Amino acid sequence: MTSSTFAPPIKSHSNSSITTATQGSSLADILERVLDKGIVIAGDISVAIASTELLHIRIRLLIASVDKAREIGINWWESDPYLNSQSQALLTENKELSQRLQSLEAELKALKSLTQSSAIESHDTSPNNEKHSQKPNNSLLKS
Repeated sequence: MTSSTFAPPIKSHSNSSITTATQGSSLADILERVLDKGIVIAGDISVAIASTELLHIRIRLLIASVDKAREIGINWWESDPYLNSQSQALLTENKELSQRLQSLEAELKALKSLTQSSAIESHDTSPNNEKHSQKPNNSLLKS
């Protein structure tokens, strides 16, 4: 930025002049200065009833350019998957994997029930194990 930070002095009827920092500055100039230097807004909010604190909120807000944030060691947006350009691909892959998992779980459940039902049928029709047979034993009734 090549413009000076102080506006030219205000002319008045007397010989004295007043210099202000924001006079003559456009919104773009002010925004550029804020982003270049950075600004921190901090505050605490407490909600209490009869000297009993119910809620306490600490607010910390940093407004700065990306370059200034990197300079002071803040770069969390670079690893955030929702802000990353690959996030859509990751979300699509995650959805496909979830569908595959559900399909495999359904197949596993069907195989388990099929295995259990075939084991029960083979157990019931076994010729050596008559007490599990569904047919009544007529030889015991005749004697």
